[in-house]
Amino acid sequence: MKDFNLIKVTKGVKTLEIDNPTNYSLIGMGAQGAVFKLSEEKCVKIYTNHQQAKMEADALKAGQHLPFFPKVFNTGSNFIVMEYFNVPTLKEYLRNCTYIPESITLKLLTILKELKKANFTMVDDPLRHIFVQENEELKVIDHVNAFKRVHPVPLKLLRDLKIILLKDSFLAQVKKLEPDTFKMWDNYFNENSLDYKNIPVTSGGSGEGVKVESAVTQTLIGKGHQGAVYRVAEDQCVKIYGKPEHAKQEKEVLLSSQDLSFIPKVYETGSNYVLMEYLLGPDLNTFLKKQSELSEDITRQLLTILTTMKKSGFKQIDAPLRHVIVTNTGFKLIDHVYSFSRIQDRPLELFLNLHERRFLDSFLDQVKVIDPKTHAEWTKTPIPLTNGKMESAERNDQRKESHRKKGPDRRKGQDRKKGSNRKNEHDRKKGPDRRNEHDRKKGHDRKK
Repeated sequence: MKDFNLIKVTKGVKTLEIDNPTNYSLIGMGAQGAVFKLSEEKCVKIYTNHQQAKMEADALKAGQHLPFFPKVFNTGSNFIVMEYFNVPTLKEYLRNCTYIPESITLKLLTILKELKKANFTMVDDPLRHIFVQENEELKVIDHVNAFKRVHPVPLKLLRDLKIILLKDSFLAQVKKLEPDTFKMWDNYFNENSLDYKNIPVTSGGSGEGVKVESAVTQTLIGKGHQGAVYRVAEDQCVKIYGKPEHAKQEKEVLLSSQDLSFIPKVYETGSNYVLMEYLLGPDLNTFLKKQSELSEDITRQLLTILTTMKKSGFKQIDAPLRHVIVTNTGFKLIDHVYSFSRIQDRPLELFLNLHERRFLDSFLDQVKVIDPKTHAEWTKTPIPLTNGKMESAERNDQRKESHRKKGPDRRKGQDRKKGSNRKNEHDRKKGPDRRNEHDRKKGHDRKK
């Protein structure tokens, strides 16, 4: 078995990128790094940022005397070898409970008190970071921000318990067991209550994700380049945007497409937010990780979404796997900021995602049988299978689309601008661009 130092973990555009030439299996991945199983007793966390590796190493060192901290075996500039727990998380352990066991409440209160006594500023842990051993002893992982973020009350813990409907049960037990603690928490929430419409979300700049406040009491369930999504009720979530123009763009798409089955229901909108239905279920990327083959039903649902988008006047025709939510009523598609503004007539990111999951050939074969015309349109030029080539192809698709469509925009009622010099454009296409396209096709064929 090769050394784990050969594993490379780097920040990608939207997720971590992992190069793992070893036989160590990936068992977890988060914002700071990825975790690989080394043995039944040990695992290694490899970080993308050396500073974050040091922050967690310092926190783990400061907490080695605490019984709920994992043992540390070795540290390096970008890794920590620590104790491996092959047991359920507390979220999994409580999944079918109608109330939280008092024994668990007592252990959680002990953990919070010990963290505070050890001078940790983040006196908090989400359920997924707490493991339940056979004797019901708890172990807590992920301490990168233990001395950075300030959580005087367990915000993440309470958010998670609220989602699985155990928050009230937990707080009732806290009130009985430690009334002073309950009073302090209650005062904090009364003083720091925040209307979700005013949740602070700011743009991170060009190419960067939005920035959010870690102390907001609502549950953060996702964030990207345009906005952050918080769960505000059992069946509702709110998307807060970093820029008003992004809110305006997505509102236009969502509100004008409420008749489409794959569009989430919208309940309320504002200048910087959209309140919509909370979609219960995994994203399609997560779902396909557990599948050995691509079913025809999945292909049909994706094809229906994509062809319906085209018929309904969407300009950006795509369905990235992470934006497709698998619900008990069918697929739902989220993130429509650019659906009416970016011109893209092929689902390029979906192709790339399926290629990464090794399902692209199956998908295209099934599309060819179900809808030969759409298959022909998608495959008349080579499908790019890397991010760089995909962006280049998307630009080409946009140029072709802008010259092909001359009629009025059905959605916005505005005439598209016509090119002012078709002859020059024709001469350019005959010149170097066509030769470069020919070279790219040859290169793509050789790669295949």
